[in-house]
Amino acid sequence: MSPLRPSLVILTALLAAVSARAQFCPLEAGDTVQKIVACKRGVTADTCRKLAQSVGCAVVRELPSINAIVIELPAFRADSAETKLMRTFQVDLVETDRKINWLKAVTAAPPVPVAQFAFGDAAKDILKKIGALKPVAAADPEQPWGILRVNAAASWTTPRGQGQGTAVAIIDTGISRTHPDLIGVVIGGFNALDPKKPDAWDDDQGHGSHVAGTIAGKRDGKGVVGVAPLAKLYAVKVLDKDGNGGFSDVIAGIEWAASHGIKVANMSLGADTGSEALKRAVTAASKAGLTIVAAAGNSGGPVGFPASYPETIAVAASDNKDAVADFSSRGPEVDFIAPGVDVKSVKMGGGYVELSGTSMATPHVAGLAALAVARGAATPAAVRAMLKKAATPLPGLSSDLQGAGMIDAGKLP
Repeated sequence: MSPLRPSLVILTALLAAVSARAQFCPLEAGDTVQKIVACKRGVTADTCRKLAQSVGCAVVRELPSINAIVIELPAFRADSAETKLMRTFQVDLVETDRKINWLKAVTAAPPVPVAQFAFGDAAKDILKKIGALKPVAAADPEQPWGILRVNAAASWTTPRGQGQGTAVAIIDTGISRTHPDLIGVVIGGFNALDPKKPDAWDDDQGHGSHVAGTIAGKRDGKGVVGVAPLAKLYAVKVLDKDGNGGFSDVIAGIEWAASHGIKVANMSLGADTGSEALKRAVTAASKAGLTIVAAAGNSGGPVGFPASYPETIAVAASDNKDAVADFSSRGPEVDFIAPGVDVKSVKMGGGYVELSGTSMATPHVAGLAALAVARGAATPAAVRAMLKKAATPLPGLSSDLQGAGMIDAGKLP
């Protein structure tokens, strides 16, 4: 009988170790870490799960779009476990499932309560620039300056022009169910943070609710209206009340949106460093038909992640004078620029706040993407192409600062 290959010997040993997990996993001995273990194409989910379990103490979740398992194990075992897994021919990726704050890099200012709103200098400047909209805007204080700047109302002549029939996933901190501008707009969601409570997707931070108002705040003559007021929103909660979440939480949120046939996802979140697992998830979601619109970042430097991945639409931030915001990240990965300074939108629990950041610019473009889908753009490539046709470069700004420029809803094909 021919000798077993070394890789098969290792695999056999790993699978046999499943029965000895009690000895391998003394979680009480100290800190634990989570690892994302991705198996090669063709390896079954069951085999991948057994491999991951053989070195881990608990399976946290499965990530089917990238054929991966997330496991928990003692920190002191992490390096040796990773080495063992990578020596098999079934596993091609093992990453630490880092937990980070995803909002610090994309939100420039803390929530500031706004008691009342009237047309100030910002709105007046925009009205001058888009004179054709002036009669509508003057009678419609429901439109914040950013909604005016992207000329959203020019698309509102039909229900389809308001995004009717388009579902948008907001991958964020959740969304308020009770805010007057969002009641009936938010129709479902998913909590990626706690598999035992998948329906607990309410916002406990405020960020996701603010984003939601810019995308699809109701057009009812009160409060604020969004770019696509007839779109329907899904709250995909991947961040906690402090803006923290693991890479696997964000990936699970992306997977949920893609697997539920949603066509547009807003990701007003970002990390300074990337993840191969996250990159694979974004690629898989794009292939499944999900257009991901992501915040470029607020570092004033390179574009963050996932915005820098080519499958996403990366959004930079402008102010009301069509200048790039000082904080806005920049680089060849930027696709468009949108209003991102002093943006008024929904405040969690009631009322309204003005916030700044590429987080606030991104939902303008996500709303425009929803309008593109409603107009017949059936794939992420078609959405991108339609938005580019409607974009005009801002004078004095390089493409690294604005990509194709500012999108005008009135120019959507």
